[in-house]
Amino acid sequence: MRILIATDAWRPQINGVVRVFETTARHLAAMGHEVEIIGPDRFPRTLPAPGYPEVRLAVTFGRRLGDMIEAFRPDAIHIPVEGPIGLAARHYCVGRGIPFTTSFHTRFGDYFQMRLGISPAPAYALQRWFHNAGSGFMVQTETLERQLSARGFANVRRWGRAVDTSLFRPHRDDPTFDADFLGLPRPIFLYVGRVSTEKNLARFFELDLPGSKVVVGDGPAMAEHRRDFPNVHFLGYRHGEDLARHFSAADVFVFPSRFETFGLVVLEALACGTPVAAFPVPGPIDIIGGRPEGVLSEDLRAAALEALAIDRGSCRAFAEGFSWEQCTRQFAANLVPLGG
Repeated sequence: MRILIATDAWRPQINGVVRVFETTARHLAAMGHEVEIIGPDRFPRTLPAPGYPEVRLAVTFGRRLGDMIEAFRPDAIHIPVEGPIGLAARHYCVGRGIPFTTSFHTRFGDYFQMRLGISPAPAYALQRWFHNAGSGFMVQTETLERQLSARGFANVRRWGRAVDTSLFRPHRDDPTFDADFLGLPRPIFLYVGRVSTEKNLARFFELDLPGSKVVVGDGPAMAEHRRDFPNVHFLGYRHGEDLARHFSAADVFVFPSRFETFGLVVLEALACGTPVAAFPVPGPIDIIGGRPEGVLSEDLRAAALEALAIDRGSCRAFAEGFSWEQCTRQFAANLVPLGG
């Protein structure tokens, strides 16, 4: 099958959505599919997203996007993100009666309500308009399926998530690995991801915890957090094996976000043998709710301290059950062929 993915979230951005589509595209190709990604890097003009200068948005289309679609001659089209490329691709498909699928990646309504104190209804209405025009709407978890269906989203299909267990692995099992390479007092409580307001990081930084708090990642709130929390160790972005080493060196992965659609970094931490502490909210609940590999509590400090006692081997064994091959087959099965 020739699969076209038109997405505003793509390289060189570094985030969970990009990692999901990089991995999915790689596995689709290994299964014999031909995949074409149309991202912002394919357009001559881009502008930084408001508040997120590292995210570039394509702003000039003309006939360029339509020409790309027609040149590739796809058998199926997937449009995941409600940005300029997503809107243009949606317009192209709707105008020609071409079926397409979409997927859910950001809780804009919940974020606006938390950050600005405004009703989430307008944002959900916009997302519902965007996604309901398609022939299939993919969501990651049972919680999202239930919540979004109740808000009027149609044609909902499940598309789960997984982790690359060959890359994200427990380096502590390697006798040559120096788990103390960071040179910081233990225990080490780690966060990995975007350093931005919606990630609720201040709740983590304010906790009275022993040892060290470490952040791997970057984002628009970095300068503010560095100023307000000088005792937190901000290490910037890490990639590939180096990222897996940082996950493995930590004693607990702390995930303070309340507005995730899934939380891929939770699985990555578990695959490296690192237990998780998080709030009992969608995403963490769907991954480790009721499981012994993490602690979910409104008292995040108590959760972080309790997670220190979790068996790291159990974390790894649990993560091994999340297969990217299975998730990719699920994605492919959800696609709607252009022929009907």
